[in-house]
Formats: sequence, C-alpha cells, structure tokens
Amino acid sequence: MIRLPDGTGGVREYRPRPARPLAPTGGALTSRTVFSAAHVVADPHADSTPDTPAAVDWDATLAFRRHLWSQGLGVAEAMDTAQRGMGLDWAGAAELIRRSAAEAKAVGGRIACGAGTDQLTGPAGLAAVRAAYEEQLALVEEAGSQAVLMASRALAGAARSADDYLDTYGHLLRQASEPVILHWLGPMFDPALDGYWGSADLDTATDTFLEVIAAHPDKVDGIKVSLLDAGREVDLRRRLPEGVRCYTGDDFHYPELIAGDEQGFSHALLGIFDPLGPLAAEAVRILDTGDVKGFREVLDPTVELSRHLFRTPTRFYKTGVVLLAWLAGHQDHFTMVGGLQSARSLPHLARAYELADGIGLFPDPELAESRMRSLLTVYGVSR
Repeated sequence: MIRLPDGTGGVREYRPRPARPLAPTGGALTSRTVFSAAHVVADPHADSTPDTPAAVDWDATLAFRRHLWSQGLGVAEAMDTAQRGMGLDWAGAAELIRRSAAEAKAVGGRIACGAGTDQLTGPAGLAAVRAAYEEQLALVEEAGSQAVLMASRALAGAARSADDYLDTYGHLLRQASEPVILHWLGPMFDPALDGYWGSADLDTATDTFLEVIAAHPDKVDGIKVSLLDAGREVDLRRRLPEGVRCYTGDDFHYPELIAGDEQGFSHALLGIFDPLGPLAAEAVRILDTGDVKGFREVLDPTVELSRHLFRTPTRFYKTGVVLLAWLAGHQDHFTMVGGLQSARSLPHLARAYELADGIGLFPDPELAESRMRSLLTVYGVSR
C-alpha cells in the first residue's frame, strides 16, 4: 500500500497492481504509420539553470529512442515533447537531430525531425522567419531525416494576413527535397500560436491550411493536427488531397481517430505515445489484423491517463511524460531541462502514477512504487 496526496491536504491509500504482460515486440506496424514524439533526458549532474543551455544526457536520450524503435514505432524528434522552446534551444535541438538521425540510420528506425524558427530570439520580419526555416530544414534533410515543418511563434508574430502564411509555406515546400509533414499546433499547447494560419476563426484558418496543401500536394506527406478537437480533425482529414495523410496529434481522442470510420482514418504522431509506446504498438498490431474492437480494448483505457497528463495548462504535459519514463525505469532520475519537473503539482504527479499503474504501464511495478515513494518523501509525505 502506498499513501498518495489527494489534492486537498490529505492522503489516501492506493494498492499498486501487478504488471500487465505485454505482447512481444515485433517488426514494423502495417495498417498505420505511428510516430512517438520523444522527450529528452536531462543530465542531472550538470551545473545548469533554466537560463542556460540545456544539458542533455545523450546516452539515455538515445537509449529511449531505441526503446521506441524496438516497439516498431517511429520517432518524431525535436518536437514540442522534446521541450523545443521550453528548455531546449536550437543549438541543443540541432545536436539532438544529428544524433538521433544517425542512430535511426544505424538501427533502421523511422524518424521525422522538427524544423522551425526557434533560433530567432526576438521579433523578426518575414524574411528572417523564412531564412530561419530554411536553415533548419536544410539541417534536418542533411541529417537524413524526414522533416516536420513546425508551427512558428516568429511567423505568428510577423504574419499580417493569410497570404503571409501561403507565401512562407509555399516557398519552403518548393525548397524541400522530400515530402514533409506540416504541423498545426493549437494555442492550448503554445499560446503564442493563437491565430495561426492568419485567423483566430478555425474555419477560416482551416481553409488557408488546406490551400497550402492543395498548392503543393506532392511535397506534403501528411499533416499533424494538434487541436484536441476530434470532429474538426475528421472534417479536415476528409478534405485532404488523395495521398496526403492525417497524423493525429489529438491526445484526447486518439483511439477513435486512429481506428477511423468508413471514410478513412488518422495515422498518429503523438506525445502520449512516448510513455504509452509498448501499449500503442500492441494496439496497432491488433489493428493490423483488422480487429478494431481488440485495438480499442487495449487503447481506450489509456485515455484517462492521457487526458490527465495533457490537462490545462496543456504545455506542461512533458512533466508527466518524464515522470513516467523515470518510474518505468527508462532513466535514473526525475530531472528535466529548464527545471520543468517543477511544472506540475505533487497531487498531479501522484494521480499520473496511479493511472499509469492501473493500466499496467510499468514493466516493473515494484521499481515504480519505490521511486514514487522516494518522490513523496522528498515532498514530505510520510510513509
């Protein structure tokens, strides 16, 4: 029995559950293309502060990517899950891209890397935004990775109309040597992206987004939509040109969106598939056989945990992701770049542990319980 804070100043008792046996790992998934947006592991021994460049434990960070590849998942690298703009600067992201792309090549893993404009540290004009995107796109492609054109805070600040988005993305897509993934990240993940695509009205913004894709369908592999609105994603998915994929980034409704309907389905590029990697792979392997019901039986019980981790302020979901990586034994500490381990309350972390344990997420429940007890002790919760 473990005593967990209840959020009201008291504690409650929780009895950890036995490990849930997972299906064996296997080869590539066949019915869906699935990326896990992966976190970075901080170096806990570095003498760093939130204001200094991130100190990354490269061995542990790459080991976690090998874990995801071993499940048959792709890795979406240097995305917001890796704390781009929240502790990891462009220099750190560039090194991460180079190292992870080389590791992917060595082990035969699938990888897509984020290209943005976060080397710009202040207000910038459209020409500077374009140049920043070009620099990052070139690095990603030179590393041998598919590119994800990430939503840009700098572009959101510089653009004055939808035409500015059409011109900027059109220029970048013409420059891309291979089809890219376009990323629409909603303001719940980053408030600076409010009004992206030139309008705060999502219907108008959607029309602009689709206009970008329609003008260059041969340069767009797919779109990642992170708006936490399943109905809007389905509508957008049905309006895509043939051959352009929708990668759901909806961490609230992913089972139904991946399962799809008679008119289509979403692939996946999800931050929640960082902690859920083995369960996600097991579920999709079931779906590969055509068993939608079995797929939902594995994945539906994970939604409560995902909704908890991604509750508002949504951008701090990374704290819960790293907590679970520590509890699951993928890293030796609960430290994050930028000190972001402090971004969620102890009751929030305790509930994340309880929900993860409840779905059998931890390969070693005793290790997870021991580590959770040590965290509780640090916070002054008696045994």
